[in-house]
Amino acid sequence: MKFVLVYIVILLFAVDPTKIGKVNTAKSAARKAYAAGDYKKAVQHYRYLADSLAVNEDEVMLNLGNAYFQLNDTTNAVSTYQSLTGSPKPQIRSKAQQQLGILNHKQGKLEEALNNFKQAIKADANNLDARYNYEMLKKKMEEQKQKDQDQQNKDQQQENKEQNKDQQNKDKQNKEQEKKDQEKKEQEQKEQQQKDQQEKEQQQKDQQQKEEKEKKDQESKEQKQNEEQEKKENSPQLSEKLEQMKISEEKAKMILDAMKNQEIQYLQQNKRKATKPKDKSKPDW
Repeated sequence: MKFVLVYIVILLFAVDPTKIGKVNTAKSAARKAYAAGDYKKAVQHYRYLADSLAVNEDEVMLNLGNAYFQLNDTTNAVSTYQSLTGSPKPQIRSKAQQQLGILNHKQGKLEEALNNFKQAIKADANNLDARYNYEMLKKKMEEQKQKDQDQQNKDQQQENKEQNKDQQNKDKQNKEQEKKDQEKKEQEQKEQQQKDQQEKEQQQKDQQQKEEKEKKDQESKEQKQNEEQEKKENSPQLSEKLEQMKISEEKAKMILDAMKNQEIQYLQQNKRKATKPKDKSKPDW
């Protein structure tokens, strides 16, 4: 007992009464500034306690982190809260994890935030805020997961519907094209048949005309032959006539040439007479 009293006396002499006053003053000023909403000034007081007065109390650091949080200084807030996750005080660890969960949730890091709230509950089962946040976030994530799944199913159904529609349109186009091709093919076949029929008819016509011409030529030839034959049969030979007339063939030829020349002269004379102008004073007869 005597030893304990001596230790307390030594401790009292070791502590600077002036420092204790500064610490208390700074703490009071920090609390007032935080309560008044002057978080920037509150940060200054808490930094003064930690840096200048070497106050390493977890409560002071937690309040400093809260002041950074209120200023939306995420970087310093996260750094301060993370330094408290290893605190020997369960309530401090719980509150630090809870605040980290809130920050991660704001940044959309839902899995990290859910784990922070879970760790906060493990550190302090009486942290009702952390438990509430955990349950709400878990429900929100499950709903979002279900919503995403529903949206995915809906998108898949829409995609399948569009694919089916595209396939139907494609099938329809293919059928229409096949129909057009078939109609074109039938039309071409019909035209070819008509062309073949026309060529066949023309060939038959040409053949018929050819046969008729050959027949006429043959008939004409036969008729000519018959006439010549008949002429030969009915008329004496020229040589025989000339012999009967006692005229040689050479002399007969000369007579024919002379007659031909006289005929030509006669035709020329008539032609010159026809070119003279007509006298209108005389009658036509």
